[in-house]
Amino acid sequence: MPTYTALTTLPDEARAQALGEALEEMEPEPVGVGVFELEDGSGLWEVGAYFTEIPDDIALTLMAAAFGAAEFAVSELPEIDWVAHVRRELKPVEAGRFFVYGAHDADKLPEDRIGLLIEAAMAFGTGHHGTTLGCLRALDRLAERGFHGKNVIDVGCGTAVLAMAAAKIWPETVLASDIDEVAVDVAEANVLANGLAGRVECIEAVGFHHPLIEARAPFDLVFANILKGPLIMIAPDMAKHTEAGSLAILSGLLNTQAADVLAAYEAAGFAEAEREEIGDWTTLVLKRV
Repeated sequence: MPTYTALTTLPDEARAQALGEALEEMEPEPVGVGVFELEDGSGLWEVGAYFTEIPDDIALTLMAAAFGAAEFAVSELPEIDWVAHVRRELKPVEAGRFFVYGAHDADKLPEDRIGLLIEAAMAFGTGHHGTTLGCLRALDRLAERGFHGKNVIDVGCGTAVLAMAAAKIWPETVLASDIDEVAVDVAEANVLANGLAGRVECIEAVGFHHPLIEARAPFDLVFANILKGPLIMIAPDMAKHTEAGSLAILSGLLNTQAADVLAAYEAAGFAEAEREEIGDWTTLVLKRV
């Protein structure tokens, strides 16, 4: 069955979200709609819809005009077995003591590494991207220097690879939260696959707004591998849910965005401890002062 995409961009999150909601009411009905901030520093938001029938060009043109978006680009996706494709392309990744791999590479896990199994069908947040890799390396360096996270949360966890990494090296239960219900389901599946049931608790939450998060605070280590905008938005809440000496590992930001994110966290009471650039991406380690 062919799949068609309709993609556009606009410079305003509120209008992008509203356009996404309007797309869900289209006929023929899309099978999925997504709204994402582009990670190129442009400030633009991409709105996309997926259809199993050719979408109505006139309706798309009218919607783009109504919400001030660029004209939709409609295309047909090639029929690809994406899981098989990912398995071919997704090689194991080493990040300090951690070894991130798919089930098809289980025989390659070195005896002296901590394995983190991420299934190919759940490939976002696998450690291959510079942001996740940077977070894992930062965690490895902290642990190497003797830091022990006794109360850890992974905000915007995706696959929960960072939460699982913490749970693999420390005995305490780790919280993993995400705003997206599907991501939470993926996280829970990965937790089970890694034998960490009861060690990583996955919850659906917006930032720090959840009764369990409130009850568990203050945290001594926070992961937040998300995007520049959400990182800046949650800076005051992160300060409220940590205490002096707490650490935060932040990523999901381009090198050119690091200064703005750091400024927001310095204003909230954090100081830079270290940073690493991997390609175009920066990982920040901050300390609550």
